[in-house]
Formats: sequence, structure tokens, C-alpha cells
Amino acid sequence: MNSIKNILVALDLSDIDGTLIAYASFIAETLKAEKVYFVHNIKKYEISELFEEQLRDLNLDELIGDELNEKVTEKFTATVPWEVLISEDPYSESLINYIVNKYEVQLALIGKKNKDKGTGIVSGKLLRLLKCNILSIPEGAQPAITNIWAGTDFSSASHKVFEVAENLQRATMATVKAVHVYNVPVQFSPYIPKEHLDLKIENHLKEKYEKYIKKIGFKGQLTSEIIPGRDSGVAEKLRIKAKTSKIDLLIVADKGRNTFSSLLVGSVTEELFNQESDVPLWIVK
Repeated sequence: MNSIKNILVALDLSDIDGTLIAYASFIAETLKAEKVYFVHNIKKYEISELFEEQLRDLNLDELIGDELNEKVTEKFTATVPWEVLISEDPYSESLINYIVNKYEVQLALIGKKNKDKGTGIVSGKLLRLLKCNILSIPEGAQPAITNIWAGTDFSSASHKVFEVAENLQRATMATVKAVHVYNVPVQFSPYIPKEHLDLKIENHLKEKYEKYIKKIGFKGQLTSEIIPGRDSGVAEKLRIKAKTSKIDLLIVADKGRNTFSSLLVGSVTEELFNQESDVPLWIVK
């Protein structure tokens, strides 16, 4: 895994900002980052004409900058340099992408709000737009990493998931579990009893896992779990299992390929990114 030198944190002046700043402080200190950029986009075109007169003589950039600097000073305790960047752009995604490229950012932290509180500053477009890793933080998430799940479909694309997991385990002493979700191929199910298919596929996947782990040479402590998807989707199954297993970080790749699983293909990763969840999600690019 390439070292995380520069981190971007997307803020939007909502309650989730406190969670993001505290988590950014933790992850920057843990990974020994060099610089953290806190970014806020002012969408002046959204300001109603009713308030134009009241705001005409105010310097919004300065006011918001002062507010965010005060908030970051209060909650960011890491010994890592940081900077607040304020800008005006019609599209927050394009602004974040510009800053990621300009400052060579390796990790972008974004807030994951509950649906009843809005979608937050960014959307699923960032999955396709950004070339850096993305860490999606749910509101209220605690800044700690003790129990990591690493999603895999045994493809070369998921090698990078274990590079991140190994690096985080080294820095935090967290437990790491390799997790694979499979579904029984639909085209076979009418002809072969489902329990026979499950057993056959699980045995096949266990062998495949052993060969895969030996190939990638994971240097830390690693356990594994193979989860039958059954009737629910892969993303939904992961969400439910992650919650009941009390993990505090799920790592997946942005894409992958495998005959029996769609865990790491773009569509499932995007579903994981967009669904409501209490677990921080690290998407490796």
C-alpha cells in the first residue's frame, strides 16, 4: 500500500462535521500523515433571493473559514499540520476532485448521513471520479479501529484491500478477517439440491482462499469467513453481518471479478457506499 501522506476531509457545516474532524484526527495520527485539508464548498447560487440583501455586505468566505478553523482547532488533536480550504463551486464533487489532484491526496474522508438528514456533501459520483481511497464515515462513528473486515473475491483487484488491512493492523493492532460473500449460481439451482451446492461451493472457496492468502503473503494475523448470500444481495448481507459482528471498519476494492461473487464489482461497491450503515467503509482505489 502506498503511504497515506495527504488527507482530504469534506465538511458541510452540519452536525456530522464533528464526527469527521475527530475521525480525521485519529486516522491522521495513526497513519502518520503529513497534511490534512479540510474542505468546504459554498454554494452561493442556492442562497434565496430573500437573503441576498442581508448577505450582500458579509464576507461569507471569511465568516465560514473562521467558524471551521475554530471547530477544527477544538476537535483535531493530532500532531499533524492541517489547513481549511473554502471555495465556491456549483458542484462539490468537481471541487473535491480538483483538490485531490492538486494536493496529491491519497485518502478522502466523507460524511455518511442518515437518509432523513440528507445525503451529505457528496454523492456516489465520487466513486467514479476520485482516484484516491475513500473513507465513508457514518454520523456518530467512534474514532477507533479494533475489528476490521477485508472483503475479497480472490481477484487481483482485492490484493490492495489486504495491503490496506495489513498496514492498519500494524498501526492499530486490530483484528483482521477476510470476508467473502457468495450466492449459489441461479442457473444450477433447479437441478441440484441447494444444500449440495452450498457445500460444494464452500469447499471450493475454502481451497481458493488458502491459495489466495498464500499468494498475497499477508504478514499480519488473519482469520476468514465465507458467508452465503442466500436470497439477500451481497451488499445487504454484508451490512447486516457487519452490524451484528460489531466491526468498526469494512474495507473493499472499487471493483473486482469472480464467478461466484459480485462483492467487489463496481455496482455492489456503490451499493455499499450508498446504503445506510453504522460501519465506516474504506474503498480502495
